[in-house]
Amino acid sequence: MSVCENTPITTEPKAAHAVVSGFTLLIKHRLQVLVVTVVLLLCTIIADILIGPAFLSISEVMSGIFTPGKVSSSTAIIIWDIRLPMTLMAMLVGMSLGVAGVHMQTILGNPLASPYTLGFSAAAGFGAALVILTGISLPLVPFLSIPLAAFVMCGVAAWLVYIFSRVRGMTAEVMVLAGIATLFLFQSLQSLIQYLASPEVLQSIVFWLFGSLLKASWSNVPIIATIFILCTLAVLPNIWQLTGLRLGDDRAEAVGVNVRKLRLKMFFIVALLTAGAVAFVGTIGFVGLVAPHIARMLVGEDQRVLLPMAALSGALILLGASILSKLVSPGGVVPIGIVTAVIGVPFLFGLILRSGRSHW
Repeated sequence: MSVCENTPITTEPKAAHAVVSGFTLLIKHRLQVLVVTVVLLLCTIIADILIGPAFLSISEVMSGIFTPGKVSSSTAIIIWDIRLPMTLMAMLVGMSLGVAGVHMQTILGNPLASPYTLGFSAAAGFGAALVILTGISLPLVPFLSIPLAAFVMCGVAAWLVYIFSRVRGMTAEVMVLAGIATLFLFQSLQSLIQYLASPEVLQSIVFWLFGSLLKASWSNVPIIATIFILCTLAVLPNIWQLTGLRLGDDRAEAVGVNVRKLRLKMFFIVALLTAGAVAFVGTIGFVGLVAPHIARMLVGEDQRVLLPMAALSGALILLGASILSKLVSPGGVVPIGIVTAVIGVPFLFGLILRSGRSHW
């Protein structure tokens, strides 16, 4: 047997080994990025609890978290009743918006898609403004009146988009157009409510629309955590299908993905995640748009790694905004929605200028 005849036999195992080695290095790199991000998130959580109007040392914060009996009662109250719920709320809301943003960009195939593209945030704002204007209150749990109204209106927006999109087959283009129409509808209704409100009521409405973590408590943090966990569990069976959907509808269907059914399911999961995120804290922009792009730049398109990375990125963005909101106004807290809007625009411009559409 000649040398030429032996060549395919010897080179093919080497090529296969090179592919396997490259894939192994890629997986190792992605896992390293996730680990570093988790460590950074833990440091940010400690920093967010540490910073506030009442000065606390890092030893007091660590003792207050792990051994609350060894710190003074006032320090324990500051940590456990005020700062820790706000920190956990920021983390959960950021994770929910980050994951919702990934789902939106995946099912719509649009890098500009976010949880607000389909009008969910505007609908939540209208529901909250309506309750604030009318003074409607639930009999047994009055503190849930505004969050419940915001949650219900998110559901109404999802229903409207679904009804209009169903007529044309739930395609990405039709969903975007129906979402834009729904967005303008609820923004107009928001403006009407603000026009009819008295100055005192208008101030309350505008403050809610700014977005704030001040109403975070141990009664509403578990609600958002439960919604996020349930939505995450619901998505797990469709991880590979979502990765396939990024190849386009035709190619996804060619490998056995029911594109219409998958898009419909993810649409309602996005609505639920967004509703849970904004119901208690108000409107917070740019997190659902920027976090998925950061995650894609760091770990690529594989949804098994992209989803947790987007959740971590969203949590880091919102926790960073929380820290900045307390540093900007010593002795007070600037509404976090203002901070995310101010830093979100230049950050998004930076992403565009740095990478363009390469990571998309």
